[in-house]
Amino acid sequence: MSVLIISLLFGGFVAMIVWQGYSIFHHVPVEDRHFMDRPALGFRLVWPLILALVFYAGHLMSETQVQLTLARLKRAGVEYSLSPQQFLASKLVAAMFSGLLVALMGMHIGGATYIMGFLAAIGGFFYPELWLRELTQTRSTAILRTLPFYLDVITLSVEAGTNLTGGLTQAVQKTGDTPLRREFSRVLRDIRSGKTRADALRDLSDRTGSPAVNNVVAGLIQAERTGSSLGPILRAQANQLRSQRFQLAEKKAMEAPVKLLAPLVMFIFPTTALVIGFILLSKAIQEGLLTWGPLVWAYTWPAQ
Repeated sequence: MSVLIISLLFGGFVAMIVWQGYSIFHHVPVEDRHFMDRPALGFRLVWPLILALVFYAGHLMSETQVQLTLARLKRAGVEYSLSPQQFLASKLVAAMFSGLLVALMGMHIGGATYIMGFLAAIGGFFYPELWLRELTQTRSTAILRTLPFYLDVITLSVEAGTNLTGGLTQAVQKTGDTPLRREFSRVLRDIRSGKTRADALRDLSDRTGSPAVNNVVAGLIQAERTGSSLGPILRAQANQLRSQRFQLAEKKAMEAPVKLLAPLVMFIFPTTALVIGFILLSKAIQEGLLTWGPLVWAYTWPAQ
């Protein structure tokens, strides 16, 4: 009889938990993503939890934090995939899953389970930050690499008789899919929707956050205000960007030996010394220059 009562109580407890979970997710409204991009795979796996956290606790995020996070998402090019509230919720979900996973593994292996789970939760909380930083850096590098070529296309179009908008259109139509092409396409859409060309270019500068794009935008706006010719300005900026890119490549090439020094000292040099020392020691023992007696005595000396 007692086993039946315990089973019924346990079943009722499980049913109550399932009902509470269903109630929590049932009240979360369906998100309209017709004009949004698909988030990354890791976000899609836990998307219901992210939406639930945003619905119940998204209002706790301050307006300043929302604006700062939105600027970072724009620089990474994922502002149409994630909102600032969803990004913060993903950090909390990653921390929860990482902490629970490591804690469960620690319970089976043994050890400081709570400490390991706490450290894993901290690492999981900052993992989306690392993902966003890497995505931003990759995007900035791609923009810097392709910007001189786009400026050349715009320069040829402007010198052929078109205006800046026509040059941007030619650059978008004649090039492949790159982050800079998507940004120029967005500039053209903003201009067609009624935004002034200067404001559309300023928005481009704010979205990318790249110093090279900032200089180009400042030069274009200044040339438009003064009425000067765009061709020489664009050509000079393209040449300057190529020089900067070459200097950056030289800098990275000079930094490579310094970065390789630590792995060499910590891993490669000790291993090489052990191999060479073993060969020399074996050779000395074979030729009778050294016997095993002193080595055995040195090995057992602390015990003696």
